[in-house]
Amino acid sequence: MVKALYTARAHVAGGRADGHGRTEDGRLEVNLRQPKELGGDGDGANPEQLFAIGYAACFAASLALVGQRKQLRADDAAIDSKVMLIPAGNGGFKLGVELDITLPSITEPALATGLVEVAHQVCPYSNATRGNIEVALVVNGTPL
Repeated sequence: MVKALYTARAHVAGGRADGHGRTEDGRLEVNLRQPKELGGDGDGANPEQLFAIGYAACFAASLALVGQRKQLRADDAAIDSKVMLIPAGNGGFKLGVELDITLPSITEPALATGLVEVAHQVCPYSNATRGNIEVALVVNGTPL
């Protein structure tokens, strides 16, 4: 494996139904619970919520980087993310993602769309999910 620039380390015990997760540095610590929609009490975070936050944060950083390279302001992006748990039909499940991206400083539709398309090629989460799960992108209210 290629040498990593950064490695996040975490420990989980108990899984998603009644578990607990903690990062090695102690900065993030969460109780894991099933959402009410899946029969749980919803009294904790679930993996889909954590993935939604992680993907949105990573995509926002990618937008800022791509914007900087193109001398455009994109560090003010706001992203509403959805991560859906979808039955796969074989007793398993798959994920679906929607990122609703607002770029307040870029109002020209073609410019905003182009920036998001490039960020989608740069973002590590996008690269990890490409070809594995459906990712829908919405830019300033317009679906890509």
